[in-house]
Amino acid sequence: MNATASRPSPWIPEFVLLAAIWGASFLFTRIGTVEFGVLATAGLRVLIATLFLLPILLIRGHSQSLREHWKLVLLVGVTNSAIPFVCFSFALQSITVGLSSLLNATVPLFGAVIAWAWLSDRPSGSRMLGLAIGFFGVAMLAWDKATFKPDASGLSSGWGVLACLFACICYGISASFTKRFLGGLPSLVSSTGSQLGAALALLPLTIFYWPSQEVSMKAWGAVITLGVVCTGFAYILFFRLIERAGPAKALSVTFAIPVFAVLYGVILLGETVTPWMVGCGLVIVLGTTLSTGILKFSTLGLSK
Repeated sequence: MNATASRPSPWIPEFVLLAAIWGASFLFTRIGTVEFGVLATAGLRVLIATLFLLPILLIRGHSQSLREHWKLVLLVGVTNSAIPFVCFSFALQSITVGLSSLLNATVPLFGAVIAWAWLSDRPSGSRMLGLAIGFFGVAMLAWDKATFKPDASGLSSGWGVLACLFACICYGISASFTKRFLGGLPSLVSSTGSQLGAALALLPLTIFYWPSQEVSMKAWGAVITLGVVCTGFAYILFFRLIERAGPAKALSVTFAIPVFAVLYGVILLGETVTPWMVGCGLVIVLGTTLSTGILKFSTLGLSK
């Protein structure tokens, strides 16, 4: 037997680590947004990530590669970081960490549809079924949790849910864009350039919407961790996953993220997880695994 074939895929440990880190990002975003606000939290996140990654890129000698591809990687930063981070910062004002992470699990569903339309990655029968199942789970979750009636603070969960879904569409577009135009580019160049692009896009808004009140060390700690660990380091892992496993499997990390995010929310924020949320989450995960090809009919015993 081929010994190489029996080894586990080299991207799986990074997959699990990335899920745990990005699960924590919802928690830190929630903490940071309370004091910094939506735009300053998102802007600081990508600025800190850029300051963390840029020296590493220069030391590794990738500055020339960044200069050669700067237009494309900066553009990816807007769609893969700036817009989604603003959306999730906004959403976490009105919905829980657990709910936002479950909605984030729809990224592979949108990613599969976009890859089909853009990269001609036509889904098989089981993947088509997965898309239908996944979007059904999203519809049921949104139907139960979304309301456009403002609460006491003037916010409504419905807009939060829509913001999360729009962020997921942006992630799906970015993954296919990266696969098509930035394939073979070192992950450090992709991650650093994208964060730089996001930082430049959000800098004016960050300055304009900087909080007038003094910010606590707790909020600063949350945002710094968000930038260094949950963004800078995490995006290196993410782009490595796209290179090693392709966009569909890389995006499927989102179905593991809720496991960690829900756990963090329950333990650290005292959030409540309802049976309906769990059920819808399982439906979304089932649809996601089918739509990305991780789970097939043959695995379920539905075909020979």
